Amino acid sequence: MLAFISRIETVYYTMHRTIFGTPIINTLLRLLSLAFLKLTGWKVEGKFPANLQKCVFIAAPHTSNWDLPYMLMVAFALRLNIYWMGKEQLFRPPFRHIMMWLGGMPVRRETSNSLVATSVEVIKSANQPLQLVVPPEGTRNKVNYWKTGFYYIALGAQVPIVMSYLDYSRKISGLGPVLYPSGNIDADMVAIKAFYAPFKGKNPRQFNVE
Repeated sequence: MLAFISRIETVYYTMHRTIFGTPIINTLLRLLSLAFLKLTGWKVEGKFPANLQKCVFIAAPHTSNWDLPYMLMVAFALRLNIYWMGKEQLFRPPFRHIMMWLGGMPVRRETSNSLVATSVEVIKSANQPLQLVVPPEGTRNKVNYWKTGFYYIALGAQVPIVMSYLDYSRKISGLGPVLYPSGNIDADMVAIKAFYAPFKGKNPRQFNVE
């Protein structure tokens, strides 16, 4: 599972100002996103619950670099305020500040001990709406099993899980059910994986709902 560069930097990155908090640019990019999605045949489904302040988003399937721009366009279309985890290499100069402005948080793959605990602390301490996007696959490459960090982050922070998706086969994307972790991970994961089973990523052979 991905891990934050450091505990101190994580808090800073999570609370930093992003493009989603800049009204004029946000509105312009929302219009451009809606126009692009419509012209390319994509449909955005679902609506973010108005009374939901903090949550963890599942981002799946994640099989391509194209997932990021589509995710951002859907976020603009649905008026979301997301922060997303990305591998540290995406944040190398000269793109670091741009990627962070887009809501990114650089993380390292080689260390994993502090991810869940740090994420829980960040969500609990946030004094603003916080939608944390976590890819359960941890990488766009094929994996045999989903990682469960997203589940334990939501459980520890006592926030719901929102199932967001990209289905390239039908060109649909958006938000699915909201699940409140029960603590019975086996039962909850059955429901989560059943929801994602019909969806296909850009590289469908790399998506494995296990």
